[in-house]
Amino acid sequence: MTSLLLRMGAPLQSWGTSSRFVRRNTDRAPSKSGVLGLLAAAQGRRRTDPLEDLLDLRIGVRVEQPGKLERDFQTARSSDGSAAMPLSYRFYLADAVFLVAIHGDQTLLEGLQEALLRPVFPLYLGRRSCPPAGKLVHGLRDGDIDTVLGAEPWLASAWVQKQSRTAQVVLDTVTDCVDGEPGSELVRDEPLSFDPRERRFGWRSVRHGRVTIPNPAHRPAPAAPVADLHDPMAAFEEIS
Repeated sequence: MTSLLLRMGAPLQSWGTSSRFVRRNTDRAPSKSGVLGLLAAAQGRRRTDPLEDLLDLRIGVRVEQPGKLERDFQTARSSDGSAAMPLSYRFYLADAVFLVAIHGDQTLLEGLQEALLRPVFPLYLGRRSCPPAGKLVHGLRDGDIDTVLGAEPWLASAWVQKQSRTAQVVLDTVTDCVDGEPGSELVRDEPLSFDPRERRFGWRSVRHGRVTIPNPAHRPAPAAPVADLHDPMAAFEEIS
């Protein structure tokens, strides 16, 4: 069992699975359609190319730092200024960081890792205006999604780690699961086709969980000095 780990961090990212018309929302964690779209871009696949082999991959996400939801209000006019375009609202996650585990066939994952290191098309986190920042590829790990998400060190920004004063942190996870698993929910972000003429998405089951990870920036508070106890009889002992 092998998993490929990616760190998805950037000033802005956006993972819309329910965007409609002039309101472009974002989920609070990377979507499977967004992750597979990034992999397909790295390999140089066109939007009309088949995705069957990528659909066999299982995805798990660990929220390293949730970031902050930001709204962008956009206006536009035609080039000659005579007509106004519809107003639109676009939502982003600012300063968020996620650990994404991709589980599947080892040979396929090795090829995807090489493609991500030398991508054919530009990579972005949900939207073209959101390129990844920092180290994206964190290598292959032995184990399934739950194992690697529970074992990988905390990948939040250094200033976030220092702000946490606890020796351990509890991080939220969102992972693929079998249909009908107790506590699971359905989300519609299984990409069946990226063809702009016929974009299609299916349903997948996910479950929400939590893992406890050591905080590498934690420093125990120094021990308080032991106060000297006053012995009122000590003076008499010195006289004697």
